[in-house]
Amino acid sequence: MRKKILSVLAACAAAALLAALILFVQFKGNAVRAEYELYIGSQADYAQVVDSLMPHIRHRAAFRFYAKRIGLAWSFKPGHYTLTRGMNVIRIARTIKLGLQTPVRVTINNVRIPAQLAAKLAAQIEADSAALMAVLASGPKARELGFDSVTLFSMFIPDSYEFYWTVTPEELVGRMKREYDRFWTPERDALRKRSGLSRLEVMTLASIVYEETRMTDEMPRVAGVYINRLKRGIPLQADPTVKYAMQDFALRRILYKHLRFPSPYNTYINKGLPPSPICMPGKNAIDAVLNFEKHDYIFFCARPTFDGYHNFARTLDEHMKNARAYSAELDRRKIR
Repeated sequence: MRKKILSVLAACAAAALLAALILFVQFKGNAVRAEYELYIGSQADYAQVVDSLMPHIRHRAAFRFYAKRIGLAWSFKPGHYTLTRGMNVIRIARTIKLGLQTPVRVTINNVRIPAQLAAKLAAQIEADSAALMAVLASGPKARELGFDSVTLFSMFIPDSYEFYWTVTPEELVGRMKREYDRFWTPERDALRKRSGLSRLEVMTLASIVYEETRMTDEMPRVAGVYINRLKRGIPLQADPTVKYAMQDFALRRILYKHLRFPSPYNTYINKGLPPSPICMPGKNAIDAVLNFEKHDYIFFCARPTFDGYHNFARTLDEHMKNARAYSAELDRRKIR
C-alpha cells in the first residue's frame, strides 16, 4: 500500500513538474520564429494586431491568456516593434502595451521640392504625404521655427535620422529644426560670415552647386564662380534654376527659349539668388559653399568629355569657346 501511495505521489510530482515545465516554456520560452517587424497603425483595432502577430509567434494560447490578463485589447500602443528571437509572450505583450517602439531609420536626400520630400517621408513613417505637406506648407508653423512657408524647405539637412514610426508631422519638423541648429556649428557660422551670405543664402547657393556638379572636389570651385558673380552683380545664369522654374527636371539641354521663362527662380532674368533652395543640397555642397575657392573665374561649362567635370573661364571669349565645344558634342550625341 505504501509503495502504491509513493508511486502515485511520484506520478503526481512528475505530472506537476511536467506541467510546470510546459507552462514555463509557454510563457517564458522563445516565442519568435524569426525576427519580425510589427507595425501597428494608429487606426488599428486589436483584432488586426492579433491577425498581424499570430503567424509570427509560437505559444499563441499563452499569449492570448497573458494579453487578456493585462488588458492588452484596450491598452496596446500603435508603433513599430521589432520582435527578435528569444522574446517570450510576456515580453511581447508588455512591449506592445507599454509602447516600447523600435525606432525607424529615416533617410532624407535627393529631394527637389517639398511635395517630393513629403512623399519620401511618408514612405518611411506612419503619417501620410498630405498630412506632412500640410505642415511643410504651414505659414504659422514655419514662422514659429524662424522661416516662412517657402524657406522652411531649407531647414532640412540630408542625412539618416532615427524617429519613432508614429512621429507626427509637427514633431518631425520640430526635430529637423533641432538638427538644423546642431548642423550650424560656430565653425560653420564663422565660415559663412566669410562669404557674406546668410544661412538661407548658403543653403540656396549650395542647392545650385549641388545641381551643377556631383563632383565633391569641384564644388568649392563652382561655388567660387557664383560668389564672384554675386559680388560683381552679375546674374548667376545657372541652368538648374531654369529647370526648377519650369519644373522640368528631365530637361537635358537648356535652349535660348528656356532662358526667358518668367519666374523668380530663373537666374537668367533675375539678379542674385533665388528665393529658396532649388533642391535639398548634400552636406558636401553646403560645406563647399562655406569653403568656396578664391579665384577669378566667372564662367564654367561642362566638359565635352562628359566626365562630370567642368571647364572654367575668366573671359567671355574663353567661355564661348568651351560652350561651343560642349554644344558640338551634344549635337554629335543627338542630345536635344
